[in-house]
Amino acid sequence: MAARTLQELVAAAASLHADRAAVKYDSGSVSGSPPVSLLLYRDLVKLAAELSHILRKICSPNNGVIGMYCCDDLFTPVWILGILQSPAAYVPLDPEAPGLLSARVMTQCCLKYCAVKTDMLQRFQSALDMHISVEVCVVLPKFKLTLIQINLLPVAEHQRGPEQTGAQIADGAGLCCDPAAGLKEAGHRDLAYVLHTSGTTGLPKIVRVPHKCILPNILHLRSLFQMSADDVVFLASPLTFDPSVVDIFLALSSGAQLLISPTLIKKMPGRLARLLFEDHKTTVLQVTPTLLGRFGRRILKQEVLSSGSSLRLLALGGEACPSPALLRSWRHEDNKTHIYNIYGITEVSCWACSYKIPESHLQSSNLGPPFVPLGTPLMDTMMEVRDEHGHIVTEGEGQVFIGGDDRVCLLDDEETVVAGTMRATGDWVNVKDTQMYYLGRRDRLIKRHGKRVNLDSLQQLTSSLPQVEACAVCLYEASRLLAFVVASTSGDQKAASPLTSAQKHAEQTPSSEQREDLPPPVKHRQGETGGTDGDLSRLILNQLSLLLPSHSVPDTLLLVPALCLTPHGKVDMEALVKIYQRQRRCLDSSWGDVTKLKQTLQSLWQETLGLPEDATIDEKSSFLMSGGDSLKALRLCEDILTAVGATSPELLEVVLDGTFSDVLRHVGRVTLMPPLENSQSSSSEAKKRHADAPSVVVAKRERTESAASERLQGETWAVKVIRRAGEVIEMQIRTPELNEKSQAEAPGEKDSSRKGRGDVLGLSLSWSSDTGRCVDASPVLLVQPTTDPRSDEGKTTVFIGSHSHRIQALDLTAGSLLWERVLGDRIESSAAVSHCGSLVVIGCYDGGVYFLCAVSGKTRWMFKTGDAVKSCPAVDPLTGLVMVGSHDGHVYALDPKVQQCVWRRHCRGGAVFSSPYLHTSVRQLYVASLGGNLLCLNPDSGEVLWSYCRDVPFFSSPNASSGHVVIGSVDGNICCFSNTGTLVWQFLTKAPIFSSPCVTPDQQRVLCGSHDGCLYCLNCGDGSLVWTFQTTGKVYSSPCVFDGSVMGRRGILVALASTDGTVWILDGQDGQMLASFTLPGELFSSPVVYKRSLVVGCRNDYVYCLKLTVKEEAQH
Repeated sequence: MAARTLQELVAAAASLHADRAAVKYDSGSVSGSPPVSLLLYRDLVKLAAELSHILRKICSPNNGVIGMYCCDDLFTPVWILGILQSPAAYVPLDPEAPGLLSARVMTQCCLKYCAVKTDMLQRFQSALDMHISVEVCVVLPKFKLTLIQINLLPVAEHQRGPEQTGAQIADGAGLCCDPAAGLKEAGHRDLAYVLHTSGTTGLPKIVRVPHKCILPNILHLRSLFQMSADDVVFLASPLTFDPSVVDIFLALSSGAQLLISPTLIKKMPGRLARLLFEDHKTTVLQVTPTLLGRFGRRILKQEVLSSGSSLRLLALGGEACPSPALLRSWRHEDNKTHIYNIYGITEVSCWACSYKIPESHLQSSNLGPPFVPLGTPLMDTMMEVRDEHGHIVTEGEGQVFIGGDDRVCLLDDEETVVAGTMRATGDWVNVKDTQMYYLGRRDRLIKRHGKRVNLDSLQQLTSSLPQVEACAVCLYEASRLLAFVVASTSGDQKAASPLTSAQKHAEQTPSSEQREDLPPPVKHRQGETGGTDGDLSRLILNQLSLLLPSHSVPDTLLLVPALCLTPHGKVDMEALVKIYQRQRRCLDSSWGDVTKLKQTLQSLWQETLGLPEDATIDEKSSFLMSGGDSLKALRLCEDILTAVGATSPELLEVVLDGTFSDVLRHVGRVTLMPPLENSQSSSSEAKKRHADAPSVVVAKRERTESAASERLQGETWAVKVIRRAGEVIEMQIRTPELNEKSQAEAPGEKDSSRKGRGDVLGLSLSWSSDTGRCVDASPVLLVQPTTDPRSDEGKTTVFIGSHSHRIQALDLTAGSLLWERVLGDRIESSAAVSHCGSLVVIGCYDGGVYFLCAVSGKTRWMFKTGDAVKSCPAVDPLTGLVMVGSHDGHVYALDPKVQQCVWRRHCRGGAVFSSPYLHTSVRQLYVASLGGNLLCLNPDSGEVLWSYCRDVPFFSSPNASSGHVVIGSVDGNICCFSNTGTLVWQFLTKAPIFSSPCVTPDQQRVLCGSHDGCLYCLNCGDGSLVWTFQTTGKVYSSPCVFDGSVMGRRGILVALASTDGTVWILDGQDGQMLASFTLPGELFSSPVVYKRSLVVGCRNDYVYCLKLTVKEEAQH
């Protein structure tokens, strides 16, 4: 007998596939729960039957409905089937929704009982305590549920909350349940579920869905999608959005596997992509286009829609389908995924029609049509297009109506509906050659300056530009046309021309009006942002002006890190408009003021959590513990990043896992601050570079870890590279004519004992260089020998990158600009110099590793990784290979000679932020990841020699001494391992460690900073504390150890920067402070010292060179 209910469909599949996995839950390791858990079909039906028995016994009478207040869980299908078999309809309540909205749903449904996930009971009560009283019926640990009885409070018993608008009151939002408003007893068993619409198209409606309405959808899509028991279907939608019903029952009626993950994972595109396609080989995905677009072009092309993707079928619905041109840009040319456009409305749940996009339209060689039609009606569904007078339209524009004999749902207080009722959708289409093309909702078809503008068409056209990842367009205050744009990170935007597919897209936009001739480009239509972001805004607006009539070009283009989403995965236009309003208010604010930044963060924190304006925010407050959740965290991130004009993929995890102080620190690090008030020299004096020549005393700071670094008879260094943490690399070639000079004793060595310990050193400004935006990268110095045998002085060049996308080459002595390049995105990576000394190697946010000519800055080669490169490359002096980490989770070994990748290694989870370290004497490469993994690799093959997992991120870069590897951890420990991977010792500081350790030349001591503000000097052998120095800020960067003889002192000196802008010089023997200098901005860059020059980058946009002096020199 044919199934008549959803649960009968599942029972039939379970009888055939009892031993197959029905449900798989992957926590994504964001909680303490097991990473992956399974339910077999036999367990599923058994547990559901057991739960339904309990519900029949306890939750009766129930008006035919039982509420569900829960988050995604392994047991979600058990709860749904248990309620359906009781028998009753399930009513999913949104834990993210305001309490009043949930109370209104309960009222409309006459809800008497609710199944609450036990660990969410307190949240349920606090959200609804003003509107209902609850009585616990029974706690069911086996099912992780608590069954409660609900008593709605009379209107007079509680005050109206601020959330209740006049519109809601007028619409019947009173909270006394009228039994007559519920369904008649005879209809109870026919209902499958009760939803409320998202409210994005008007006031929320209660929609009661009978089994006979949704069943044809499942049966037809199951056949259309050719579902089998081998499929893996991802539950992408929340239970309050009816596509979730299709996800669940499409899988469980086919013997397939339903994959479930926490909501939080769905907010992290990179992690979600790995979970879906690397870990679980998902085959069927049904999402909104906006949700799909959040993956970004790179992940879409390389993972979701890659050439070897497991994804067999992609169904896009809930919003206008992207154009074939945009879909092509998201898809690898060899991808085989079938893509469907599906359309429907909740009032006739769930989908009404579908259209399979032909493969020929998705081929890069075929431009194809500019739009995707809605397709043909699904089983038992009728669709009509009517004009404004109610007449059927067979050609031209009209509104879509949907219905059918059995495809009937009950809205709000309806008790019965005539069979064949057609529901107005509010969506307008253009009928052409029997196909319906979506135009948009009535309120998306507007007139400006007397001319018609289709906002959805403008949105699609803007999205098709190569610089644009995603876009949302709206009309603000009935006059101002706003475009919210997520900038592309694909790196190919400069090469792409907008007058290709985008122009064809514009020319073929379906409309009853013919387009005007394309006008000349407007001169400027200023995006309301600054710097390079402003340049990008103007570029996009100018391109749109080439493609569109002037009345269709947006007045304002606002760059945002991501489009805000509703809980159902659609664009949240209201939230985007709030960001625009806040951005307008913040335009005149100074972000260079840390106090101002803190105040703004506090305001956003309070607003997101619904706290009063005068509420005190404790520095150690946790967002989640303060009442936040994953969706609120996402919104907070978007608001913060939009307000400060920055992007940071890591901010969401900082908000979720850290404290308010952590968020403030992180935002401070990524914010592009202009010069501070007290930097009065920035406009005039700073550009005047002081040419005070440093002393000619040669610094004899060399690494002595192996014989490879010792000078051989008849050889000398051709070039010397000096990097952060005092690392000195010498490139050796045979040059006998220079040998005698290079072997001469350094002048400073002869009289290194002449100064006593009481002498104080001085620091003064030598020169500065404006990079245009803040400098978090550390400098690297290239020292080239002089060809004049009478001179000690060779040419020394400073290379450093900036968030302005620029890398500068500066003369160390005078500070003059030798050359400057603008790369594809921000630069946080510190540079390296190739083995031959002729190439500068640097990573970029666009995913590229650039190999630039050290003399001219011209690009010799660019290797593209899968994500941003913030890691500093390591160079193998033996083979010349360049090893670098990427935020795509891999470390790469690149050969610049043949311009190819020799090997790459996945680092077992998490981005590779820190820099690889090559221990040349034992031929081991150490790499650390934000997933908490420390790997030891063979530098020649990438083979893993050993690994260690700490379960907390490594931001710190490893360093090595004789036989040991040292690294700092976010849990506050400085850890030391043997070169075979055994943890030898660890030293606990009082705060997280982002600083990278520095090892002294004699290999006996290690120095490392902490966010507790201290620099620690430890014994390499046993980790015992030698000395500590307390700075006035936090220590994020690495200390630099250099030879004290350059200043006429015995032993080593230590240069150190703290985040408050202070540069310190310490005695390496006991940590005594010898000098300090405060710069007008925060310091996250690591200082580098050569001879008497100290170079460091600053967050006020400048690179500074400070001159070291002794007391007498300072006085003179």
